[in-house]
Amino acid sequence: MRRADETITWKPQRIAVAGTSGAGKTTLCTELEKITGFPCEELDGLYWGPDWTPRETFDDDVERFTAQPRWIIELQYRAVRPLIASRADTVLWLDYATPLKMQRLIRRTLSRRIRGTELWNGNIEQPLSRIFTDRDHIIRWGWRTRNKLKPVIPTLEERFEGLTVVRLRSPRETKRWLQALSDCMQQ
Repeated sequence: MRRADETITWKPQRIAVAGTSGAGKTTLCTELEKITGFPCEELDGLYWGPDWTPRETFDDDVERFTAQPRWIIELQYRAVRPLIASRADTVLWLDYATPLKMQRLIRRTLSRRIRGTELWNGNIEQPLSRIFTDRDHIIRWGWRTRNKLKPVIPTLEERFEGLTVVRLRSPRETKRWLQALSDCMQQ
């Protein structure tokens, strides 16, 4: 596993961004898309259909997207994680501190709910009061799964040949890595 301060000696072509809820996966994917020009797909948009119903075409959509020569996608959803990891050449792991992730998750959830922001396929955040009654409310989910990837991500390089995992422990490290990637891509 590489650290954020190591020199980038390869030009990533297929990038997966890992992290728990609130880490900033979607934001990082958007920044990577700007730097590389590669197509980017938000995995939640492929997974969730109208009325928060999982889409039957999810696995096929991920299969089709990751069959391209270059791409950026989030590494989540256990069912497709092995497919994505087997096709990626780089995983960026946002392994941020829990207080930061939870602060971001709560702020994002509140903002989306208050504004009625449409997420995917007509869905909006659940009412905030459901945090008390719904075990899977996004804030409770974020807390419950905050350490879920710690035993998984470090094993990916040994399980998937040719995969490089970069562990990013803070937004500052991520910003430095993005600058290094931008410099590398311009060479």
